[in-house]
Amino acid sequence: MKGATLVALAATIGNFLQGWDNATIAGAMVYINKDMNLATSVQGLVVAMSLIGATVITTCSGPISDWLGRRPMLILSSVMYFLSGLIMLWSPNVYVLCLARLLDGFGAGLAVTLVPVYISETAPPEIRGQLNTLPQFLGSGGMFLSYCMVFAMSLSDAPSWRAMLGVLSIPSLVYLFFTVFYLPESPRWLVSKGRMDEAKKVLQQLCDREDVTDEMALLVEGLDIGGEKTLEDLLVTLEEHETLETVDEDGQMRLVGTHENQSYIARPAPDQQQSSLGLRSRHGSLANQSVIHKDPLVGLFDSLHEKMPEAADGNTKSGIFPHFGSMFSTNADVKPAHWEKDVESQFNKDHDDYATDDNAADDDSDNDLRSPLMSRQTTSMDKDVIPHPTGGSTLSMRRHSTLNGENSVGIGSGWHMGYRYDNGEYKRYYLKEDGAESRRGSIVSLPGGHDGGSYVHASALVSRSVLGPKSVHGSAVAPPTGPLWSALLEPGVKRALVVGVGIQILQQFSGINGVLYYTPQILERAGVDILLSSFGLSSISASFLISGLTTLLMLPAIVVAMRLMDVSGRRALLLWTIPVLIFSLVVLFISELVHISKVVNAALSTVCVVLYICFFVMGYGPIPNILCSEIFPTRVRGLCIAICAMVFWICDIIVTYSLPVLLSSIGLVGVFSIYAAVCVISWVFVYLKVPETKGMPLEVITDYFAFGAQASSAPSKDTT
Repeated sequence: MKGATLVALAATIGNFLQGWDNATIAGAMVYINKDMNLATSVQGLVVAMSLIGATVITTCSGPISDWLGRRPMLILSSVMYFLSGLIMLWSPNVYVLCLARLLDGFGAGLAVTLVPVYISETAPPEIRGQLNTLPQFLGSGGMFLSYCMVFAMSLSDAPSWRAMLGVLSIPSLVYLFFTVFYLPESPRWLVSKGRMDEAKKVLQQLCDREDVTDEMALLVEGLDIGGEKTLEDLLVTLEEHETLETVDEDGQMRLVGTHENQSYIARPAPDQQQSSLGLRSRHGSLANQSVIHKDPLVGLFDSLHEKMPEAADGNTKSGIFPHFGSMFSTNADVKPAHWEKDVESQFNKDHDDYATDDNAADDDSDNDLRSPLMSRQTTSMDKDVIPHPTGGSTLSMRRHSTLNGENSVGIGSGWHMGYRYDNGEYKRYYLKEDGAESRRGSIVSLPGGHDGGSYVHASALVSRSVLGPKSVHGSAVAPPTGPLWSALLEPGVKRALVVGVGIQILQQFSGINGVLYYTPQILERAGVDILLSSFGLSSISASFLISGLTTLLMLPAIVVAMRLMDVSGRRALLLWTIPVLIFSLVVLFISELVHISKVVNAALSTVCVVLYICFFVMGYGPIPNILCSEIFPTRVRGLCIAICAMVFWICDIIVTYSLPVLLSSIGLVGVFSIYAAVCVISWVFVYLKVPETKGMPLEVITDYFAFGAQASSAPSKDTT
């Protein structure tokens, strides 16, 4: 995991620069106004120009990143930061300053939009939330260092706002260096372009191991969007085998693994052993929740996160696959597969840009992405033999005497993927062990069971595989192509867009960016100068100092969030922290109405602002971007992220530009009352609409979104 962590750290320098700029402009505006004597509306425009730039660049950043890649867009972001810093250092008038702020917004928009996507596409599921909290941590760290610089410069006789803003060009050079010479391209983007050999090398760098067969298979499967999906309850055992003949006696079937000679023997679970997830689907609760209007998708995801069995050492592990070969674990005994290179060479023949080519036609099936995966299989039709989906005679045989074998493999966080060849096509099974210990036992104890070891109860999401259908003659259907905009109409994608757009709107109108941009003015009006007057500081310097201390307090709060993000989960953190935001805003509202004394009111206001900001960065700060980077399919991830980010920046502009007007018209009382009301609405939205995505591979998340939308639209249909 070291490689993925270092890559994430390098990528989030862009967020550090955004945080630096947010704090710098908040402090510099005091001196810009004195120097240029700007009207209130123009002050808001200077600040909002970066938001306008971010909004403009966001509208096209997603599709362009799907076309050119994530890495080139991050390089462009670093260049925009550097140029804007130089121009702000020069700025002879407000017009040039606005131009520089526009370029700065281009850099910030690219970083804020694409860094979470880049991290999600390179991080293992087990720590994806933790790594995706790094942008919030480095952003807050940038704010703290910037406020320290602004405070130090405010103590001089003639502070230079140009110098404050121009310093941005120095750390942007560091960002440029890392994006050009260190960051690799996203492996998921490379797979979407058929550049399999490059994707394999990047995964090996991130995984610190040679064998990335499971990850490559998962990434290929992630190229599909939509399709019919079913949920099955299975009893599963792991089996070693020399041949891949079908198993159909007593309802048993063989699920082929991603490695040669690796498979699972599965059979439908008896009705009395149905999992809570299966029962939820079977009895129609996906369409009829006990809580009115609660999205059934939330309950579906909750069922996936039931407590897993604990090992003897107390750690929560998968009982079926305790040594799962997750995306970034190590396994020195496994030999790598070699089918990825064949996929790339075959793909590059006629499909240079299938993922984004709106006019792609149906080419010969032998020239598609999937044919090479099945090119080295037996052609015998004398027996009912299952062709291995990722075939290859060079693959070594993997032996597993029990389900707890040390070489057991998987796609991350206890999830496994298997294939079944049925009626001329491959079906893909995403397997997740049910958490109930009582369902673990011996296969021989089942009616009609055979000797063969232990079994476990698992839920399986079943859909057509990207690897099929395949006829007995070896042909395969071309990879999914066509206009990406049409993919937005898929039920699962539409459901994900509702979650992503909704949470971005509510996050911005909870007021955090307005508070951060204007923290010095807000605290000055709250009377913080009284608290620090004994130190001989002016009210302006005192407000900068308080702002710096506030951002310093953010850092341990974000560290706590990083620790909990993949343990408690995104949804739980939101449901726990938003009530604290409401409480702090209500107290601020009351403290403004009830005047006790200047010192008490100033202290109370300061404490509540600090409390609000710290709990915001624990939950509502990083989680919306994390969720948006997780819930969309690979082929439309850039496009959907652009939609969500555009909504984010538009709302940011509205909040930032309107805050000075609101402060002058309705005061802090009115502003905080509006923010508190929005936070209440936010909690209700999260409770009803936002599912838990911790520890799930991205491809599994998007498949469950599609299944949940499908089940909700057809409540009368038995989805199992």
